[in-house]
Amino acid sequence: MFTPFVQLRLDRLRHQLAHLDALPQLTLLGFICGLAAALVIIAFRSLVELPLEHFLGGNSESFESLPAYARFFLPVAGAATIALLMRTLSSSQRHVSVGHVIERLHNHQGRLPLFNLGVQFLAGAIALLSGQSVGREGPAVHLGAGTASQLGQWLKLPNNSLRTLIGCGVAAAISASFNTPMAGVIFAMEVILMEYSIAGFVPVILASVTGAAVAQATFGSAPAFSVAPLQMSSLSELPLIIFCGLIIALFAACFIRLQLNFQQIKHINNTYKLLLVGLLTGLTAIFVPQVMGVGYDTIEATMQGSVGLTLLLTIAFAKLFLSTLSVGLGMPGGLIGPMLFIGACLGGALGLIAEALLPEAGANTSFYALLGMGAMMAAVLNAPLAALITVLELSYNPNIIFPSMVMIVTSVVVTRQVFGCDGVFIEQLRNAGFDLHSGPINRALERIGVRSAMDTNFAICNRRLSRASLQQLLCSHPQWLVLEENNKDKLLLLAADAATALQSSETIENSDIDLVEIPARRWQLSAIDQQASLLDAQRLIQEQQIDAFFVERHTLSQKRLALSPVAGILMPEHIQEAYQ
Repeated sequence: MFTPFVQLRLDRLRHQLAHLDALPQLTLLGFICGLAAALVIIAFRSLVELPLEHFLGGNSESFESLPAYARFFLPVAGAATIALLMRTLSSSQRHVSVGHVIERLHNHQGRLPLFNLGVQFLAGAIALLSGQSVGREGPAVHLGAGTASQLGQWLKLPNNSLRTLIGCGVAAAISASFNTPMAGVIFAMEVILMEYSIAGFVPVILASVTGAAVAQATFGSAPAFSVAPLQMSSLSELPLIIFCGLIIALFAACFIRLQLNFQQIKHINNTYKLLLVGLLTGLTAIFVPQVMGVGYDTIEATMQGSVGLTLLLTIAFAKLFLSTLSVGLGMPGGLIGPMLFIGACLGGALGLIAEALLPEAGANTSFYALLGMGAMMAAVLNAPLAALITVLELSYNPNIIFPSMVMIVTSVVVTRQVFGCDGVFIEQLRNAGFDLHSGPINRALERIGVRSAMDTNFAICNRRLSRASLQQLLCSHPQWLVLEENNKDKLLLLAADAATALQSSETIENSDIDLVEIPARRWQLSAIDQQASLLDAQRLIQEQQIDAFFVERHTLSQKRLALSPVAGILMPEHIQEAYQ
């Protein structure tokens, strides 16, 4: 596939990426991942938006224009199609969306299966085309992360670099979907990677900018919503903003708990679950058509103050039930769009109530709708910074920052401390029995590849050597000798012990020395892939009581270029030194 020169360059790149300071290499790969992810997102958005614009009179969100019978049958037909698709798949092949990305990132070294990526693309498009009450951001995150992961796996890059590449793919996907490059960066770092680092920030920023540029070149540079300039009238509004944050926290906790309760329904067949979702969505859409689709048109109408109080509360409760039901029962869509929808409706409703009851407070419906979006997103995701940046980029108004911070802090603290809810994706994984192996030590080890910590001062030899051969071998001053027979079991020996045995040996010049029989300590070597991180090595040591590793080079370059299959030696103390 690659020429020998390219193979050598790739092998060098893999070694560089195993280190913490591989910023130039990661930045270049971040640009490539951002470009690839943006192209996939453009294909996904085009597949969904172009047909909907054609059939809905130029507005892909205008499901309200459909007759009542169409609003009923469209979700039912879409759910039935997805159910038939899922029936042909195994349980592992049905895993999609953000929770799947986080679980694979933290428990499977960021290796996202290609098949699940295809399932997400097709099933997510069907869900959105049929007006299911889900968001497109969940599929977008999976598609962006999966595209970056597949690129890293194809190039056989170290596992520690896959983490950053997945962050790049997610940032580009969010940026290309919302036209919010800053929010894409913060979402990737805060929700997906769950850490901030300079080596991670720079590539992710470039990927997000690339995603935004490609999307703007395709769909235009207009923001997702048109928001008039808004600001807090006076500090006297702060108690009202805090009260609204408390109400948003209550709904955020309900959002998380409902979704988890629906996820725990195990006794119903998956096919029937999806059909139930389609049926309930269709029935609700007959009377409340605003629940269909992502609902960006309703969000914009709410922020413009053109939706009444009764309708706002009705569609907020309907969307809360349908969205949590849909995702909880396995509909392959996202939760971010619905939570923004619900937050806007609740904020708008609270603004209308404040206008009626407290006219002296100077409350503005559009202002509170925008604040509600940020507070709901922050509380449900447990991602306050990502939500704050999203609100800032949607409004292009720095005056919104201070009141948004007040409401976001209130909603997040109350949701976590009073209602005991963590971020919805973390709760999903816990509910499904997954462990993210979090912790500062694990995260530090996960960022370092085994090739950056291994010792390359070694020589490979047979267990039996003549005195002359051993003397010649020791002239290169290796620290370690790797003893092997028939390329199977490998033992590790200090070269100094072999030199001592050579000096004390009284055998004749041409006689052999058995390095397995000399007085010395030997370590049984186990293979570890060169793509592994130090966290992978640490887990193997703990689970299998391994003495030491030889880092195995088994790529095409090793075979074609006659490179040694042993790239280096990794001892437990090397892991400790790298962490310290």
